[in-house]
Amino acid sequence: MKIVLVSAVALIDVDGRILLAQRPEGKSLAGLWEFPGGKVEDGESPEEALIRELHEELGIDTWSSCLAPLTFASHRYDSFHLLMPLFACRKWNGTPRPKEGQTLSWVRAKDLRDYPMPPADIPLIPILRDWL
Repeated sequence: MKIVLVSAVALIDVDGRILLAQRPEGKSLAGLWEFPGGKVEDGESPEEALIRELHEELGIDTWSSCLAPLTFASHRYDSFHLLMPLFACRKWNGTPRPKEGQTLSWVRAKDLRDYPMPPADIPLIPILRDWL
């Protein structure tokens, strides 16, 4: 089974809220909420992929030194196995805005369960709740 490496981030604002993005119509798992990020391309580190994805998807810039490894998800889907490191980030330049048709929401850790998420993301919720 193919392993797909995807890098994700819990962007945490000054009020301690976490940014979630809703997958737009037409994408797999459309309508579900997830942590921003994306697939790690050949030759990229997970941090480099996240910096690129945050710029492309949200129009913000951050740096490897601002990405703290927090935990990871490992989940078997029907056609691949997802391995997803989750980083925490509290410092970036710019205001996150949806550049790819997604909806954004700043959410308190205690309210993350109110947002339907892909199966791989769900085990990350208690870790974030305990950490924040």
